[in-house]
Amino acid sequence: MLNESAHGDNNMSRKPTALDTFMARKAEIDEALARLQALSDDHFNTHPDEINWGHAGSLGYIAEKLKELTDFAFQEGEYAE
Repeated sequence: MLNESAHGDNNMSRKPTALDTFMARKAEIDEALARLQALSDDHFNTHPDEINWGHAGSLGYIAEKLKELTDFAFQEGEYAE
């Protein structure tokens, strides 16, 4: 068996490729989306009798940030060509 490090193929010192980085970031996004969906399914950890304007404001903030992200991803809104 050849010594891989002598040929520069050692995975320990290999620089990540664009695909490596893309897939890692996609996994991060998938995890964040799953967490947000679970939180939404649980009504953002609130009970209807406990909802106040602070809760409504917090959801407004989340919705605003998600709109910015979806506009960017789908090239809509300020990102439209």
